[in-house]
Amino acid sequence: MAYHPNLLLRRARLVRAVLGAAFGALLLAFFRAQVLQNADFVERAENNRLREVPLPAARAVITDRHGEVLAENLPGYTVSVLTPSVDSLRAALATLARVVSLDSAQREGVVRRFRRSPTRPAVVFNDASFAVVSALEERRAGIPGLIIQSAPKRHYPDGPALAAVMGYTGEISEQQLLQPRYEGYKAGQQVGRTGLELEYEERLRGREGRRFVEVDARNRVVRDGGVRDVELPSSQEPLRTNLDLDLQRFIHAYFADSLRGAVVAMDPATGGVLALYSAPTYDINRFIGRRPAAEYDSLSKAPFDPLFNRALRGNYAPASTWKLATAVLGLEMGLVTMDTRMAQPCTGGYYYGRVFRCWERKGHGNVTLAEAIAKSCDVYFYQLGLKIGLANLLAGGVRLGFNRRTGIDLPGEGRPIWPEAIAYFDRRYGPRGWNRSVVLSLAIGQANNAQTPVNMARFYTALATDGSAATPQVVARPVERTRILNLTPDQLAGVQGALADVVSRGTAAGAQVRGLTIAGKTGTAQNPPFKDNAWFVGYAPADAPRIVVAIIIEEGLHGSTAARVATRIMERYLKARLTMGSTPTD
Repeated sequence: MAYHPNLLLRRARLVRAVLGAAFGALLLAFFRAQVLQNADFVERAENNRLREVPLPAARAVITDRHGEVLAENLPGYTVSVLTPSVDSLRAALATLARVVSLDSAQREGVVRRFRRSPTRPAVVFNDASFAVVSALEERRAGIPGLIIQSAPKRHYPDGPALAAVMGYTGEISEQQLLQPRYEGYKAGQQVGRTGLELEYEERLRGREGRRFVEVDARNRVVRDGGVRDVELPSSQEPLRTNLDLDLQRFIHAYFADSLRGAVVAMDPATGGVLALYSAPTYDINRFIGRRPAAEYDSLSKAPFDPLFNRALRGNYAPASTWKLATAVLGLEMGLVTMDTRMAQPCTGGYYYGRVFRCWERKGHGNVTLAEAIAKSCDVYFYQLGLKIGLANLLAGGVRLGFNRRTGIDLPGEGRPIWPEAIAYFDRRYGPRGWNRSVVLSLAIGQANNAQTPVNMARFYTALATDGSAATPQVVARPVERTRILNLTPDQLAGVQGALADVVSRGTAAGAQVRGLTIAGKTGTAQNPPFKDNAWFVGYAPADAPRIVVAIIIEEGLHGSTAARVATRIMERYLKARLTMGSTPTD
């Protein structure tokens, strides 16, 4: 069959066009790959051989009001594994377990971290000991993807003395990673778990850096430096607190292993927390890094629960330290003056349906309000409580803040117990399950009244100053004061004079300190079936207060016991302050 020349020519042209188009398409593809998408392919190639290794940032140093270090960072080691899959990770962990202690629960924790952040090295130990690091270094060649690097480790030079206020850091939990507050955090990173470390997490956290390592096809590290520029981590400026480390140490030494309870010391003018302590205590350094479950269990089951923060969460009957609230309400309502005597003198008891005893069985006689405060006469305050009336007493307690938290800048503050209205008793006991004699117990700080030491300290900042209560603040911020006492200057001066009499010639006379005028109130709180708790809340110097101290000693038997410790704390602070001079936070 013969082909027409024109037909052959057309076919040839068609073949050339197809071939030209094909070559054009190939050239375009090569141009896109080699020129337009070169950076993308180079990055992919780099990512195949390079792995990013995060560089942990040191947390900001925390200092006291004088610049003394409360929390710092020491050199430590982290151990992690670079791996492309869960299966390879499990194989690497099995190899690790033959070298160092790594149980099944710990291995699963590493796997969970990897699943949350598969592009990052999976952290195995974030606080590895030198022994662990040495053992792994000897066998590095047999563990693909193993990365050992130095990392800052949190350390508290005075761990036991600061446990109640400082808190500690630990690995971020899976629950925290789901919270909006921790957006941007990665599994294996360290965060504040309690105390100041938790409250000021955003302020303390540094910016993580990064470096790169080169790996082979089996994900083994073949080059551990110089493959790309390192981005160094950065830290924030030190966080300065209102705390006084010397005072905190003094309180810790005084309590030692013999006393249980809590202390809160405040600057009455600013609300600055000078010290906050709970006993028994524990060394917060034991919880840094990977918290051993056995260690935590041993503390949670230890006698008297050292993990319980008594200063912030301990609810105790305030006993006679609360009589000042009853006195304030009586003065505000115009029911009494500082010279008022009650209709029935104190003979050791008061009859109201039954006999309500005074702590002094011999009685105090016919005393004035000022004398009743100094001598802590229960019978006087029974009668004053009846004059005020149950409804007014409850409403007054609410206004003075005895049913709410102080707002201190620490997490986990407990809420005090104070009935908000008469309906409280109906709900709790039933309409016929109680009678109005409850006002007598409330008036002397017993019954349905339980306060935290930090809340009692807040109340006494108002008594020590102009009637305005200061919000406790561990880290300095704009001063927050709320006027809660509606007393005239003469009335407030009368109350302050009576508080000074408590220490000069009243129930705390045995706690006097030579050369220092102190004002305050003792309290002996019933604590069945155990021995009575001992309270003291006061301030010094009495004429120009610079420190308020609230102290509770569990089973301390009598308020005078607490008063002796409290006045020594005041003496220590004021003498040290005179020696060092004024501080920037004064």
